[in-house]
Amino acid sequence: MTERVYSIMERELAMEFARVTEAAAVTSARWWGRGDKIAADDAATSAMRAMFDTVNVDGTVVIGEGEMDEAPMLYIGEKVGRGKHVQVDIAVDPLEGTNLVAKGLTGAITVLAVAPRGCLLHAPDMYMEKIAVGPEAVGKVSLDASVADNVRAVAKSLCKGIQDVTVVVLERPRHKAIIEELRFLGTRIKLISDGDVSPAVATAIPGSGVDMVLGVGGAPEGVLAAAALRCLGGEFQGRLWPEDEEDLERARKLGVHDIKKILLLDDLVKGEDVIFAATGVTDGDFLKGVRYYGNSATTHTIVTRGATGTVRFIEAQHSMDKKAQYVRF
Repeated sequence: MTERVYSIMERELAMEFARVTEAAAVTSARWWGRGDKIAADDAATSAMRAMFDTVNVDGTVVIGEGEMDEAPMLYIGEKVGRGKHVQVDIAVDPLEGTNLVAKGLTGAITVLAVAPRGCLLHAPDMYMEKIAVGPEAVGKVSLDASVADNVRAVAKSLCKGIQDVTVVVLERPRHKAIIEELRFLGTRIKLISDGDVSPAVATAIPGSGVDMVLGVGGAPEGVLAAAALRCLGGEFQGRLWPEDEEDLERARKLGVHDIKKILLLDDLVKGEDVIFAATGVTDGDFLKGVRYYGNSATTHTIVTRGATGTVRFIEAQHSMDKKAQYVRF
C-alpha cells in the first residue's frame, strides 16, 4: 500500500518540481544582460527556495549552493518541502550559467534532480572528468578510452561521419589537449564558456545538435547531468579530478575513497526512481529562454521521470502579478 501511494505522489511531484524550476527561471531572467551574475543567482535561489515550501515532500538538499556557512539558503543539509511521508534527496543548481545570464548569452537553465533518500551521490565541491552521450552510444564510450576512440564510437553509433559529430567542450586551458585532438580528427566542436549540464542533457534529446560532452567540470553538476541521462536513457561517466590535498580530504569526508574510480550511472544515481526538471532561462540547445509580455512571462521546461521514461516539454504562461509571493524582481 505504501508503494502505491508513493508512486501516485511521484507522478504529482513531477509537475510540482517543474514549477520550482519555472519560478527560478522567471525571476533570474530579469537579470539577462545586466552584468550582475550574483544578483541573477540570488534571484533564482530565493524563488526556488520559496517554491520548495509548497511541495509535499520531506526533502534534504544534498547538492546545493554550498555549506550552511557559505549560503543563506539551499545549502547542503537544508530541509525543504512541507511534507512528512515522501523522503527525498534533492540536487539543485538554481541558476546554471550565472555568467551566461549576466552577459546575455545562451544556454542558462534552472535545474534540479530528486530521488529517494540515499540515492544521489553527495558529490564533493570539486572538479570531475566527464563524458556524456545519448542512448545510441550507451556502452560504447569510456573515460579510459582515447578521445579519438570515443569519437569514432559515437560516430558509428549515430551512423555519422566523424566530421559530422558535434562535441561540446568547456573553453578552458585544461582542455587544450582535448580540443587539439578533436581538431585533428576533424570533429565539430562547440566551445562553451559556462554550464555543462545543459549540453550533457542535450546529447539525449533528438535534434539538439549535440552528440557528446567531454572534459572536466564541476562534480555536483555531474550528478545533475547523470540524473537527467538516467531518465533519458543516455550514459554519463565521471571521475573525480582533485587539484590538491584539500580536494582529496573533501572527497574522503563524503565517502569517496577511490579517486581514480570511474563513476557510472549506478554510482551517481542509484535506481531509476528519479525526477529531473530544468527550465530555460536563456535560449539553449533544447530549451527556449524566458519571454516577457507585459505582465506575463512564458517558460519552456523539460521534466522527466526515470521510472517511466516519460519526457515532457512544458510551455507555460505565467501571470506575474499572481506570483509575487514567489517571484520577486
